[in-house]
Amino acid sequence: MEKNKNVHEITIKIEGAEWEKAKEDAYKEASKKAKIDGFRPGKAPKDVFLKKYGEENLWLDAADRVLQDAYTKMLEENGDLIIVAQPQASLKSISADYVEFLFILTTKPEVKLGKYKKLGVKKEEVKVSKEEVEHALEETRKRYAESVVKDGSVENDDTAIIDFEGFKDGVAFEGGKGENYSLVIGSGTFIPGFEEQLIGMKKGEEKEIDITFPEDYHAEDLKGQPVVFKVKVNEIKETKLPEFDKDFFEDLGMEGIDSKEALERQLKENIEAHKMHHAEDHFMDEILEKAVANMEVDIPDAMVADELDRMVRQYEENLKMQGITLEQFYQFTNSDETALKEQMKEEAFKRVSSRLLLEEIVKAEKIEVTEEDTEKEANSLAEKYSMKKEELLKLFGGLDMVKYDLEMRKALEVLKDNN
Repeated sequence: MEKNKNVHEITIKIEGAEWEKAKEDAYKEASKKAKIDGFRPGKAPKDVFLKKYGEENLWLDAADRVLQDAYTKMLEENGDLIIVAQPQASLKSISADYVEFLFILTTKPEVKLGKYKKLGVKKEEVKVSKEEVEHALEETRKRYAESVVKDGSVENDDTAIIDFEGFKDGVAFEGGKGENYSLVIGSGTFIPGFEEQLIGMKKGEEKEIDITFPEDYHAEDLKGQPVVFKVKVNEIKETKLPEFDKDFFEDLGMEGIDSKEALERQLKENIEAHKMHHAEDHFMDEILEKAVANMEVDIPDAMVADELDRMVRQYEENLKMQGITLEQFYQFTNSDETALKEQMKEEAFKRVSSRLLLEEIVKAEKIEVTEEDTEKEANSLAEKYSMKKEELLKLFGGLDMVKYDLEMRKALEVLKDNN
């Protein structure tokens, strides 16, 4: 039964010998753990077991055993449908004679392309200013800067090596203590107001710092609360930038770069390349946005929900690379999966819209990717990522996904070349 344009409700019934076998398997498993007076576990006759527990108690376990078969049957019977989201399954009815499952399928919506060529989108002109090169030059020097012990007092940009302990209402609070902590003054690492009050302190000096935690602080018991930090400065270090001399360029280790002028030219080229890449991305985003706006399509909620699930999984993988779990992220940000998905919802909708647009352009432009093209791309990707081809395909989702990715890129090229 069709629920609406792209959502279909399909009932699959499992009965007869298949259902009887599922119930029998469920009985055998349950009887192993059944405790029946006068019998060892698993040894009670079936009629005795059923008399005590009832056959109905086996039905749900039996239903679980045939769910995958029902799912496969549903796919086989509806092979003409293009399913674009994870099907939902639920138990519709169950009895001694049969079980019925309800599957809700979301199919690909109809897409009507609007204008997608000659959209009037212009790529921004890339320029690199003298100030940008000078900034990059200073940042390069900072990466090779030395931190040296200094006399005198703490100044902005210095590193203060401190002991500290925080107290609320005279009682030390958890997480508020540190010893020989290196704090860069002006980095904004600590609570607002803390670093500024260290300026002017000298080595060996002790001081009490009064501050108030922000209202949005992650610890509930400290939000908006006034506290006192007892601080001692153990050492003060200042940053010494290197000169543009032979030693600096040897440390830099950049081929052909042996003077300030050569480094400036290289930095300018790097900035220009970065800006050109950004301009290209922005150009394509604008084209896609305009072409999508001209397209007619009713996107099912399930497609966006599936994309959100993918984005959350990817976000979780990115966090793992930083040594953070998704649960820790929720704790740090005082949020949850619902809040994260709400932030991602607009981007998820854009991704689904763009994908549908490009798929329709592939059809409209009769874009074809041969098996030879696909194999060549798979080999190229495996070499690029230093992986065996089989491993790459497993990660990528098979040759079909490599082919799909090539089709999408060719569709993007059509957009780019005609705008």
